[in-house]
Amino acid sequence: MPADRPDQASQRPGPEREADAGPPGNLTTAGILESVSDGVFTVDRDWRITSFNRAAEEITGVPRDEAVGRACCEVFRADACEANCPLRRTLESGEPVVSEEASIIRSDGVRVPISISTGLLRSASGEVVGGVETFRDLSALEELRKEIEGRRTFGDVVSHSPAMWRVLSILPDVAASETTVLIQGETGTGKELLARATHDLSSRQGRPFVPVNCAALPQALLESELFGHVKGAFTGADRDKPGRLARAEGGTLFLDEIGDMPAAVQVKLLRLLQNRTYEPVGSVETLHADVRVIAATNRDLDALVRDGAFREDLYYRINVIRLDLPPLRERREDIPLLLDHFIEHFNRLRGKSVQGMSREALSLLLAYDYPGNVRELENIVEHAFVLCKGARIRPEHLPEHLGGRTPERRAPAGRARAITREVEARLIQDALRRNDYNRLAAARELGMHKTTLFRKIKALGLDLPARDGRSRPRGKG
Repeated sequence: MPADRPDQASQRPGPEREADAGPPGNLTTAGILESVSDGVFTVDRDWRITSFNRAAEEITGVPRDEAVGRACCEVFRADACEANCPLRRTLESGEPVVSEEASIIRSDGVRVPISISTGLLRSASGEVVGGVETFRDLSALEELRKEIEGRRTFGDVVSHSPAMWRVLSILPDVAASETTVLIQGETGTGKELLARATHDLSSRQGRPFVPVNCAALPQALLESELFGHVKGAFTGADRDKPGRLARAEGGTLFLDEIGDMPAAVQVKLLRLLQNRTYEPVGSVETLHADVRVIAATNRDLDALVRDGAFREDLYYRINVIRLDLPPLRERREDIPLLLDHFIEHFNRLRGKSVQGMSREALSLLLAYDYPGNVRELENIVEHAFVLCKGARIRPEHLPEHLGGRTPERRAPAGRARAITREVEARLIQDALRRNDYNRLAAARELGMHKTTLFRKIKALGLDLPARDGRSRPRGKG
């Protein structure tokens, strides 16, 4: 059923539309709807789509002939469809909805943020025969917002923490060199992600990135896995087999948990780093290796050297440039950002449209210390996705050890509030520093009104310099 033309000034439906009305002149309603950049569709009283314009096809990825006749919730899979459908509210109340934000799942599984406006669809006699909805793709706007809010990414490394940014800011220079790199950090802090980001930023990016977990293999097997072996080198070696080093030729060899590498393998690795040569197990032939080595560990290599468990000469070979990854408990301001990242990831993976965390769930997550770091946070979000059926993750969707389903074990409210205040204060201070303490510019970056920022600064008791970033220091002529 054709809809009347949207208001040409705003391209949004008003509270009422006549199904049989048409624009003056030679233009048809259908022609106008095909020319606008907003998606427009109409439904009948049974929620079946009766018209679907070109922009709606492009935004949803659903062809018109597949959309028309289907229930709108089947086509859009929007987060608002289940409990808070704007079009349903309009049909029930008669009141239009204007520019309400939501998200849909495109046909390829990608979440798309949209802005929705709705109106009634009337026949020539004034009878309500359905509804009309326009929706606008906000993807570009959301990406801009994320950039403005300080979202920093290198590959899959996501952070706007000053502690992390000290590492990320030098990563392009580190990647451009051929120097061996040592990455230190607790389990789950993202050492392999940082190593991959270094590889992807380097001139070797088109070549293999080959990881080896030195703690997962016994000495004999680790040596063969790294350097390869020749036929007859040991029982069961019935053919020549190249090692991970050969597979990484021209690229990057990532040695994870190098602190657990056996002493005999350390000797061969030292020769590789010194001469760029090695011998497969059981071979007398010396091979040349064109690889860059990145090592990582969650152990204290200095202590291992003092205890004689790690070769001192090898330590100095791999410790040319050291990148220290802080644990998640020391960069809590990244938790909301990482949550957005993981929610977006699992929305794509599971075909869901979860919008985010409730305030109560976020307080619990901000108060937790994460012994498993970022990897544990990702597991928590995945757990919540299994249980969450609505638009937002709530405390009852979180694992029990966080207090999600056992109120008596929840983090004390005072501690959660204190951590929330600490994170909020840090975010505001970072935004102010980036904007030379210009309050107005910082407020824009944080996505809040300047009076809201002033109120938060006062409430949090932040001590800021007199200079406001726009003029000379106050009190001077």
